[in-house]
Amino acid sequence: MARETVARKHEDYAYEDEQGENPGVRLLREVLEVAVITLLLFICVRGVIQNYQVQGPSMMPTLYNHEYILVDKATYILGSPQRGDVIVFKWPKDTNEDFVKRIIGVPGDTIHVDSNGQVTVDGTPINEPYVNDLTNPYQPNTWILAPNEYFVLGDNRGDSSDSRDWGPVPRGDIIGRAELVYWPLDEVHILSDWSSVFSTIHH
Repeated sequence: MARETVARKHEDYAYEDEQGENPGVRLLREVLEVAVITLLLFICVRGVIQNYQVQGPSMMPTLYNHEYILVDKATYILGSPQRGDVIVFKWPKDTNEDFVKRIIGVPGDTIHVDSNGQVTVDGTPINEPYVNDLTNPYQPNTWILAPNEYFVLGDNRGDSSDSRDWGPVPRGDIIGRAELVYWPLDEVHILSDWSSVFSTIHH
């Protein structure tokens, strides 16, 4: 009777081993599951947030050369870019390159930049506390923005290639709004909202 009981237990264990998953196969499956979940999360996050390294001094003192920023790509899915937003976009002259600048004019605006660098939006001169200087190395000019066109300038006006040089940015080339400087660590901060600068412009 005892032998029969032991044999039955042995059969039970054998049955469980046959029905159970091989440890190596189970480990491989779990690794694959984690990899797939990680990939899906990466794709989802990448769809709404992107990192970008600042190249050059054109956005000083707001952004410095080699700083890393996080770009919110979701905001403009639900809404439109606004004056004062710092954006990352595809450079109109070579869409393989990304630039970062500040939006000064939105569709329908009339933008004028005089020889002294003073910017006027729809006839209203704007006071920009975020700029490094108002030097204008380009010819004074006036731009009337078509639907889906945005006028962008660097905050370091005397050392910036921007819409004064190559014109407005098409809406479809805007990648997202810069929200946060995250590197270097001692410079981590959220970018200020300067929409109040444009509050007197009605359009």
